[in-house]
Amino acid sequence: MASTGGAEVLVASNRGPVSYDLREDGSLHAKRGGGGLVSGLSAIGPDANAVWVCAALGDGDREAVRRAGGGRLPAGDSGGQQVRMLDIDADVFSDAYNGIANSVLWFVHHMLYQTPLEPVFDAEFRRRWESYQAYNRAFAEALAQEAAEGAVVVIQDYHLALAPRMLRRLRPDLRIGHFSHTPWAPPDYFRLLPDDIAAELLTGILGADHAAFLTRRWADAFVDCCHAVLGPGIPAADPSSGGTRIGVHGLGADADFLRKRSHEPDVDERMRALREEIGGEGTGDARRRTIVRVDRTELSKNIVRGLLAYRQLLEDHPEWRERVVHVAFAYPSRQDLSVYRDYTAEVQRVADEINAAYGTPGWTPVVLHVKDDFARSLAAYRLADVALVNPIRDGMNLVAKEIPVVSDEGCVLVLSREAGAYEELGEDAVVVNPYDIGGTAEALAQALAMPVEERAERCKRLAEAATALPPARWFLEQLEALGG
Repeated sequence: MASTGGAEVLVASNRGPVSYDLREDGSLHAKRGGGGLVSGLSAIGPDANAVWVCAALGDGDREAVRRAGGGRLPAGDSGGQQVRMLDIDADVFSDAYNGIANSVLWFVHHMLYQTPLEPVFDAEFRRRWESYQAYNRAFAEALAQEAAEGAVVVIQDYHLALAPRMLRRLRPDLRIGHFSHTPWAPPDYFRLLPDDIAAELLTGILGADHAAFLTRRWADAFVDCCHAVLGPGIPAADPSSGGTRIGVHGLGADADFLRKRSHEPDVDERMRALREEIGGEGTGDARRRTIVRVDRTELSKNIVRGLLAYRQLLEDHPEWRERVVHVAFAYPSRQDLSVYRDYTAEVQRVADEINAAYGTPGWTPVVLHVKDDFARSLAAYRLADVALVNPIRDGMNLVAKEIPVVSDEGCVLVLSREAGAYEELGEDAVVVNPYDIGGTAEALAQALAMPVEERAERCKRLAEAATALPPARWFLEQLEALGG
């Protein structure tokens, strides 16, 4: 397929750097996104001749694509970045995104299945898999059209695992990378997938020159799966002989952005409101302590067990009653899937149960917020005495990295050993088994009782480790691995 676009650097991801709302008067309102990719792409500068290929996610996005004639969107809407948004058929997108990416691949890599009942790989699964193939093919074709001869293409995440191989067939001249933001399942779990699907996913990623992961553990698991499914020589042990090179780039927190943003007026306002909710104002030991968590209600985040561990803390250590508040931000995620709606409801139920059992007129044990508010999250980061990050399994978990960077007085990080961040932060965190309620409760007690000096010193080292590879550097490393 011949190039028509001439871009030298291309990024592909499901969600792009801009989204659109269609207003009642027919006008479109553009909203710029954030995150590591946005920061990273901006690091290469406006003269890099870069294009971001993404999917239209709603009616506003689809209308913007139609008004752009299916080509690139107005650069001003995304801060000067060139964006090609794909209006994939809504049913195909739903099957690919919800039916496969979020209901199968996410569950496999986070090891979330209740195996006596699921998964069931039947005819309906095969039909959805065809949509996942079509979704990936749409990206591969758009990238092939947009890329200049010998361009660098960085494809992101599990939504687009097939795209590298598809793009390679269309444009063998390109330098292609793939980055996985999730964990990678070990072979025994990965092989829950039908053999042909498992092989197609692996060979899809192996279509890239460089396949990268957040930690060495996930990279090793991918290689182990290749050996188990495709054969012991794949990928080649010596990358110089050709084939796919395996890399590790541990995305870090953006310290400059976080520290500046966390001291803006709206954050100060929310800190005052949170302090009122927490109550128990005082100094020294009289001050009420905070255990903070900030998560989306994804099944892998383990919010319910975190609440159960907090309840166990109050039961086993009654001296902390009325002296600590669990500030829990659980922002609803993927509510178009019933299992996520049920999980969000369970989070609310357990929080209410704890407050009913232990609360007093002057103390609400759990302060739960479910409406997404970034400024309020930053306020909680600054107030945290203890940060609870206990996922069942997580590719990295940037919250674990962000809180130590923003914390005003230093916080203790209680961290699951199953988070990718454990690889970098485990030495200075209080580490827990995410399934162990009693162990997590004792870890919270240890964290709350930690001397101020030790807490501050640990937090300083955590912040240094957390910012070792900020988003801009993380993205540039991917380009450098491809000779870009």
